[in-house]
Amino acid sequence: MDFLELLINALIAGVLLGGFFAALSIGLSICFGLLDTVNLAHPTLIVAAAFCTFLLNDVFGLDPILAGVLITPVFFVIGLVIYTAYYQFFEKNSAEALRGLAFFFGLLFITEVILIMVFGVDHRLVNAAYIGKSMGMSLGTIDVSIPYRLLVAFAVAAIMTLGLQMFLDRSFFGRATRAVHQDMMALSLMGVDPVAIKRIAFAIGLGTCGLAGALMIVVIPIEPAVGRLFIGNVFAIVVLGGLGSISGTLIAAMILGIAESVVSTFFGPSWAPAVSFGILLGVLAFRPTGLLGVGDTR
Repeated sequence: MDFLELLINALIAGVLLGGFFAALSIGLSICFGLLDTVNLAHPTLIVAAAFCTFLLNDVFGLDPILAGVLITPVFFVIGLVIYTAYYQFFEKNSAEALRGLAFFFGLLFITEVILIMVFGVDHRLVNAAYIGKSMGMSLGTIDVSIPYRLLVAFAVAAIMTLGLQMFLDRSFFGRATRAVHQDMMALSLMGVDPVAIKRIAFAIGLGTCGLAGALMIVVIPIEPAVGRLFIGNVFAIVVLGGLGSISGTLIAAMILGIAESVVSTFFGPSWAPAVSFGILLGVLAFRPTGLLGVGDTR
């Protein structure tokens, strides 16, 4: 395989990987970018959803994507419960900074321990017709191979991301969610409960863990601690895209996905994280608000 063929295959894999990264990051973009809630446990909750997908696939033979759709409402309800606890014990008392971080770190740790106790430390996989197969095509003299598992993950992630973007842009709730971060008092004067808006928005962000977890176990084998590997990636994508920007999150995910794929192909996977964070720091040096940020430099 010559250089050009390697490069084209790496670019295609990077775009598909970027879609997967977007699915992992989109919920955090809502929680952190719009609500200023630093949910460190988000990747670990995605892993929990991946294990739920594994159970539904293993016991009932459900397709992983269908399983992800079914468990999404469950994680929405979990999001309501988590935010209610976070608000009552931390945000309501203006203690969401350091102690709020400790709350989500504790949630991360407890979730991981429960997963280890229930499932052990072995890697788990799911079965589906598109896993382990690839679509081959020729571009002139260049042969391209596209794994179906990445293609499916990209398609589902794109639908979820664009759907959330349209919902937040075109609905009153979406506008209220954006306003709640800018001026809670003004929103209250309009007769809207800011806490209720934040609770539902947080639950929507956490609800994305259902589908994201299904995509995770489709793309890679999972074990309870695998979420730690993605903490840096998801926060880097949210910040790079611009806090609160759903479309920016998608663009940033594509950039980091392509960067990681190309660097892993030509220089080895150990260099990929360094290059990704180098891109993040380089962009923020010239544009502190991120790619599509609008003035928030938290």
